[in-house]
Amino acid sequence: MGNNGAMPRSIWGGSISFGLVNVPVKLFTAVRKKDVRFHQLHATDGARINQKRVCSADGEEVPYEELVKGYEIGKDRYVVVDPDELDALSPESTHTIDIEDFVDLADIDPLFFDSSYYVVPDKAGTKAYRLLLEAMRDAGKVGIAKVVMRTKQYLVALRPVGDALVMTTMNFSDEVIPQEDLEGLPGSSDKVSDRELKMAQQLIDSLAAGFDPSKYRDTHRDEVLALIERKAAGEEIVAPPTAERPTPVVDLMAALEASLAAARGESKAS
Repeated sequence: MGNNGAMPRSIWGGSISFGLVNVPVKLFTAVRKKDVRFHQLHATDGARINQKRVCSADGEEVPYEELVKGYEIGKDRYVVVDPDELDALSPESTHTIDIEDFVDLADIDPLFFDSSYYVVPDKAGTKAYRLLLEAMRDAGKVGIAKVVMRTKQYLVALRPVGDALVMTTMNFSDEVIPQEDLEGLPGSSDKVSDRELKMAQQLIDSLAAGFDPSKYRDTHRDEVLALIERKAAGEEIVAPPTAERPTPVVDLMAALEASLAAARGESKAS
Protein backbone atom coordinates (compact mmCIF):
# COMPACT_ATOMS: atom_id res chain seq x y z
CA MET A 1 0.00 0.00 0.00
CA GLY A 2 1.76 3.17 -1.19
CA ASN A 3 1.98 6.38 0.78
CA ASN A 4 0.58 9.24 -1.30
CA GLY A 5 0.83 11.86 1.44
CA ALA A 6 3.33 13.25 3.90
CA MET A 7 5.24 10.90 6.16
CA PRO A 8 3.15 10.19 9.28
CA ARG A 9 4.16 11.86 12.52
CA SER A 10 4.07 10.25 15.94
CA ILE A 11 1.06 11.38 17.99
CA TRP A 12 1.99 9.69 21.31
CA GLY A 13 5.03 8.12 22.93
CA GLY A 14 5.18 5.66 25.80
CA SER A 15 5.51 1.93 26.30
CA ILE A 16 3.53 -1.31 26.22
CA SER A 17 3.34 -2.87 29.67
CA PHE A 18 3.28 -6.68 29.29
CA GLY A 19 3.67 -8.30 32.70
CA LEU A 20 7.05 -7.01 33.88
CA VAL A 21 8.20 -6.31 30.31
CA ASN A 22 8.08 -2.73 29.01
CA VAL A 23 8.32 -2.11 25.27
CA PRO A 24 9.02 1.58 24.35
CA VAL A 25 6.78 2.57 21.44
CA LYS A 26 5.28 5.43 19.47
CA LEU A 27 1.78 5.69 17.96
CA PHE A 28 1.02 6.72 14.39
CA THR A 29 -2.46 7.23 12.93
CA ALA A 30 -3.27 4.16 10.83
CA VAL A 31 -6.12 5.65 8.77
CA ARG A 32 -6.17 8.86 6.73
CA LYS A 33 -9.76 9.81 5.92
CA LYS A 34 -10.26 11.13 2.39
CA ASP A 35 -13.52 13.02 2.63
CA VAL A 36 -13.93 15.88 0.14
CA ARG A 37 -14.13 18.97 2.35
CA PHE A 38 -15.76 22.21 1.25
CA HIS A 39 -15.48 25.65 2.87
CA GLN A 40 -18.33 28.11 3.18
CA LEU A 41 -17.73 31.19 1.02
CA HIS A 42 -19.59 34.46 0.47
CA ALA A 43 -21.17 34.03 -2.98
CA THR A 44 -20.73 37.69 -3.95
CA ASP A 45 -16.97 38.02 -3.34
CA GLY A 46 -15.69 34.45 -2.70
CA ALA A 47 -14.33 35.29 0.79
CA ARG A 48 -14.31 32.68 3.58
CA ILE A 49 -17.11 32.80 6.15
CA ASN A 50 -16.05 33.15 9.79
CA GLN A 51 -18.02 31.45 12.54
CA LYS A 52 -18.75 33.60 15.61
CA ARG A 53 -19.74 32.66 19.17
CA VAL A 54 -22.96 34.60 19.83
CA CYS A 55 -24.97 34.70 23.06
CA SER A 56 -28.50 33.36 22.47
CA ALA A 57 -29.92 35.87 25.02
CA ASP A 58 -28.56 39.21 23.79
CA GLY A 59 -27.12 38.37 20.35
CA GLU A 60 -23.70 39.76 21.32
CA GLU A 61 -20.45 38.05 20.32
CA VAL A 62 -18.86 36.36 23.37
CA PRO A 63 -15.06 36.58 23.88
CA TYR A 64 -13.25 33.31 24.63
CA GLU A 65 -12.37 34.33 28.21
CA GLU A 66 -16.09 34.62 29.09
CA LEU A 67 -16.92 31.04 28.05
CA VAL A 68 -17.63 28.42 30.74
CA LYS A 69 -18.54 24.73 30.50
CA GLY A 70 -22.10 23.76 31.38
CA TYR A 71 -23.75 20.32 31.52
CA GLU A 72 -27.47 20.35 30.66
CA ILE A 73 -29.59 18.70 33.39
CA GLY A 74 -32.95 19.91 32.08
CA LYS A 75 -34.46 22.35 29.60
CA ASP A 76 -32.36 25.53 29.90
CA ARG A 77 -30.89 24.26 33.18
CA TYR A 78 -27.13 23.72 33.40
CA VAL A 79 -24.52 22.75 35.96
CA VAL A 80 -21.41 24.90 35.42
CA VAL A 81 -18.13 23.00 35.94
CA ASP A 82 -14.84 24.84 36.42
CA PRO A 83 -11.86 23.66 34.29
CA ASP A 84 -9.80 23.23 37.48
CA GLU A 85 -12.43 20.83 38.82
CA LEU A 86 -12.19 18.75 35.63
CA ASP A 87 -8.39 18.85 35.73
CA ALA A 88 -8.46 17.40 39.25
CA LEU A 89 -10.42 14.39 37.90
CA SER A 90 -8.22 13.85 34.83
CA PRO A 91 -6.71 10.33 34.74
CA GLU A 92 -3.03 10.14 35.57
CA SER A 93 -0.97 10.24 32.37
CA THR A 94 1.15 7.10 32.82
CA HIS A 95 2.37 6.85 29.19
CA THR A 96 1.86 3.10 29.26
CA ILE A 97 -0.42 0.78 27.31
CA ASP A 98 -1.27 -1.59 30.16
CA ILE A 99 -2.36 -4.99 28.81
CA GLU A 100 -4.90 -6.45 31.25
CA ASP A 101 -6.22 -9.49 29.36
CA PHE A 102 -5.62 -11.57 26.24
CA VAL A 103 -8.77 -12.58 24.35
CA ASP A 104 -9.76 -14.14 21.01
CA LEU A 105 -10.39 -11.62 18.23
CA ALA A 106 -13.57 -13.52 17.30
CA ASP A 107 -14.97 -12.66 20.76
CA ILE A 108 -14.89 -8.90 19.99
CA ASP A 109 -17.78 -7.66 17.88
CA PRO A 110 -16.77 -4.86 15.46
CA LEU A 111 -19.36 -2.67 17.24
CA PHE A 112 -16.71 -2.14 19.91
CA PHE A 113 -13.96 -0.91 17.54
CA ASP A 114 -13.33 2.80 16.94
CA SER A 115 -10.03 4.35 15.66
CA SER A 116 -6.81 2.49 14.81
CA TYR A 117 -3.14 3.39 15.28
CA TYR A 118 0.11 1.73 14.24
CA VAL A 119 2.34 0.93 17.20
CA VAL A 120 6.03 1.30 16.25
CA PRO A 121 8.92 0.41 18.59
CA ASP A 122 11.66 2.79 19.63
CA LYS A 123 15.11 1.54 18.63
CA ALA A 124 15.75 0.24 22.15
CA GLY A 125 12.59 -1.89 22.08
CA THR A 126 12.62 -3.63 18.70
CA LYS A 127 13.49 -7.10 20.07
CA ALA A 128 10.88 -7.02 22.85
CA TYR A 129 8.35 -5.65 20.34
CA ARG A 130 9.09 -8.50 17.92
CA LEU A 131 8.77 -11.02 20.74
CA LEU A 132 5.36 -9.68 21.78
CA LEU A 133 4.14 -9.51 18.16
CA GLU A 134 5.17 -13.09 17.33
CA ALA A 135 3.91 -14.51 20.64
CA MET A 136 0.50 -12.86 20.15
CA ARG A 137 0.34 -14.06 16.55
CA ASP A 138 1.21 -17.65 17.54
CA ALA A 139 -1.33 -17.58 20.37
CA GLY A 140 -4.00 -16.04 18.14
CA LYS A 141 -4.79 -13.56 20.89
CA VAL A 142 -5.62 -9.86 21.17
CA GLY A 143 -4.40 -7.78 24.10
CA ILE A 144 -7.03 -5.69 25.88
CA ALA A 145 -5.43 -2.67 27.52
CA LYS A 146 -6.03 0.78 28.96
CA VAL A 147 -4.09 3.89 27.97
CA VAL A 148 -4.36 7.62 28.72
CA MET A 149 -4.01 9.99 25.75
CA ARG A 150 -4.65 13.74 25.96
CA THR A 151 -6.10 13.46 29.51
CA LYS A 152 -8.66 10.84 28.40
CA GLN A 153 -8.65 7.17 29.34
CA TYR A 154 -9.19 4.68 26.51
CA LEU A 155 -9.96 0.98 26.37
CA VAL A 156 -7.94 -0.46 23.48
CA ALA A 157 -7.31 -3.69 21.59
CA LEU A 158 -3.70 -4.48 20.64
CA ARG A 159 -3.25 -7.03 17.85
CA PRO A 160 -0.68 -8.13 15.26
CA VAL A 161 -1.39 -7.00 11.69
CA GLY A 162 1.33 -8.04 9.27
CA ASP A 163 4.67 -6.93 10.69
CA ALA A 164 3.19 -4.34 13.04
CA LEU A 165 1.12 -4.15 16.17
CA VAL A 166 -2.07 -2.14 15.75
CA MET A 167 -3.85 -0.44 18.64
CA THR A 168 -7.58 0.17 18.17
CA THR A 169 -9.54 2.32 20.60
CA MET A 170 -12.74 0.66 21.75
CA ASN A 171 -16.20 1.72 22.85
CA PHE A 172 -17.04 0.89 26.45
CA SER A 173 -19.95 -1.51 26.93
CA ASP A 174 -22.32 1.21 28.20
CA GLU A 175 -21.66 3.21 24.99
CA VAL A 176 -22.98 0.44 22.71
CA ILE A 177 -26.77 0.69 22.34
CA PRO A 178 -28.41 -2.60 23.40
CA GLN A 179 -30.65 -4.26 20.82
CA GLU A 180 -33.46 -4.32 23.39
CA ASP A 181 -33.79 -0.56 22.82
CA LEU A 182 -34.61 -1.06 19.13
CA GLU A 183 -38.10 -1.35 17.69
CA GLY A 184 -38.97 -3.32 14.56
CA LEU A 185 -36.59 -6.29 14.79
CA PRO A 186 -38.17 -9.54 13.49
CA GLY A 187 -40.07 -11.61 16.03
CA SER A 188 -41.15 -15.22 16.31
CA SER A 189 -44.01 -14.63 13.84
CA ASP A 190 -41.58 -13.63 11.06
CA LYS A 191 -40.72 -17.16 9.98
CA VAL A 192 -38.92 -18.04 6.75
CA SER A 193 -39.43 -21.26 4.84
CA ASP A 194 -36.72 -23.87 4.32
CA ARG A 195 -36.86 -23.16 0.57
CA GLU A 196 -36.35 -19.41 1.10
CA LEU A 197 -33.46 -20.09 3.48
CA LYS A 198 -31.82 -22.49 1.02
CA MET A 199 -32.13 -19.96 -1.81
CA ALA A 200 -30.62 -17.21 0.37
CA GLN A 201 -27.72 -19.51 1.32
CA GLN A 202 -27.11 -20.29 -2.37
CA LEU A 203 -27.09 -16.55 -3.12
CA ILE A 204 -24.52 -15.99 -0.35
CA ASP A 205 -22.38 -18.87 -1.69
CA SER A 206 -22.50 -17.42 -5.22
CA LEU A 207 -21.24 -14.04 -3.92
CA ALA A 208 -18.59 -15.50 -1.59
CA ALA A 209 -15.04 -14.23 -2.15
CA GLY A 210 -11.83 -13.52 -0.30
CA PHE A 211 -11.70 -9.99 1.11
CA ASP A 212 -9.65 -7.72 -1.17
CA PRO A 213 -9.96 -4.13 0.15
CA SER A 214 -8.42 -2.67 -3.03
CA LYS A 215 -11.44 -3.71 -5.14
CA TYR A 216 -13.77 -1.31 -3.30
CA ARG A 217 -13.61 2.43 -4.02
CA ASP A 218 -15.54 5.46 -2.90
CA THR A 219 -16.96 6.12 -6.38
CA HIS A 220 -18.92 9.16 -5.19
CA ARG A 221 -15.70 10.81 -3.93
CA ASP A 222 -14.01 10.02 -7.27
CA GLU A 223 -16.90 11.68 -9.16
CA VAL A 224 -16.85 14.79 -6.92
CA LEU A 225 -13.07 15.20 -7.34
CA ALA A 226 -13.39 14.76 -11.13
CA LEU A 227 -16.12 17.43 -11.16
CA ILE A 228 -13.87 19.82 -9.17
CA GLU A 229 -10.95 19.21 -11.56
CA ARG A 230 -13.11 19.91 -14.62
CA LYS A 231 -14.55 23.09 -13.09
CA ALA A 232 -11.07 24.27 -12.04
CA ALA A 233 -9.98 23.79 -15.67
CA GLY A 234 -12.84 26.03 -16.82
CA GLU A 235 -15.16 23.36 -18.25
CA GLU A 236 -18.86 24.21 -18.24
CA ILE A 237 -20.74 21.48 -16.37
CA VAL A 238 -24.22 20.35 -17.40
CA ALA A 239 -25.95 18.05 -14.92
CA PRO A 240 -26.89 14.70 -16.54
CA PRO A 241 -30.53 13.55 -16.36
CA THR A 242 -31.33 11.45 -13.31
CA ALA A 243 -31.41 7.75 -14.19
CA GLU A 244 -34.59 5.88 -13.31
CA ARG A 245 -34.17 3.28 -10.59
CA PRO A 246 -35.47 -0.22 -11.32
CA THR A 247 -38.68 -1.13 -9.55
CA PRO A 248 -37.89 -3.40 -6.57
CA VAL A 249 -39.23 -6.96 -6.70
CA VAL A 250 -41.78 -7.33 -3.91
CA ASP A 251 -42.14 -11.13 -3.84
CA LEU A 252 -39.31 -12.56 -1.69
CA MET A 253 -38.89 -15.84 -3.62
CA ALA A 254 -38.97 -14.04 -6.97
CA ALA A 255 -36.34 -11.58 -5.71
CA LEU A 256 -34.12 -14.45 -4.49
CA GLU A 257 -34.43 -16.34 -7.78
CA ALA A 258 -33.68 -13.23 -9.86
CA SER A 259 -30.71 -12.33 -7.64
CA LEU A 260 -29.30 -15.85 -7.84
CA ALA A 261 -29.68 -15.94 -11.64
CA ALA A 262 -27.93 -12.55 -11.95
CA ALA A 263 -25.10 -13.62 -9.65
CA ARG A 264 -24.54 -16.85 -11.53
CA GLY A 265 -24.59 -14.97 -14.84
CA GLU A 266 -21.95 -12.54 -13.60
CA SER A 267 -19.68 -15.35 -12.32
CA LYS A 268 -19.91 -17.14 -15.72
CA ALA A 269 -19.10 -13.89 -17.55
CA SER A 270 -16.05 -13.26 -15.38
